[in-house]
Amino acid sequence: MPNPVGRALAICLAITAVSASAHSRPGGSPLIDYAGFRGLAAEVEPIRSNRLISLDEFNARAAKSNVLVLDARSAQAFAEGHIAGAVNLPLPDFTAEALAELIGDNPDREILIYCNNNFTNNRRPVATKSLQLALNIQTFINLYGYGYRNIFELGEAVDMDDPMVRWTSAAT
Repeated sequence: MPNPVGRALAICLAITAVSASAHSRPGGSPLIDYAGFRGLAAEVEPIRSNRLISLDEFNARAAKSNVLVLDARSAQAFAEGHIAGAVNLPLPDFTAEALAELIGDNPDREILIYCNNNFTNNRRPVATKSLQLALNIQTFINLYGYGYRNIFELGEAVDMDDPMVRWTSAAT
């Protein structure tokens, strides 16, 4: 009969080796987890596809109390123009702390998002991005990854000059 202490030690060493290999990233930062990002993106994909909403629904939801309309574009682009009532937190500034400060203590708070590729104008401040790099995608994944699950995304491409968009800027 094998030694129980030796067997327990062997099991611990095996678990440690598997854990270490799973967390090591040869040639990369231990603070960057691309495989984890791919897994998160795969998890988010079917959820996001069911959370794309029309402009009419976006406006109806935005009119409800305690709904947050989040614009994750740069501060400069936001200042040049945005949907009325939106608040700005640029995607590079997303941290657990910054999101909690902006969203509040309710992780189930409804969050509406939009970005450049929701507008057909293709001019500042909503110049069209490469389709697979549209900021909506990263914004949705990041919010979800930080624990916010009640996210809805404008799912149409509209003219920012359409009064239904409720576009506002320093020029208007």
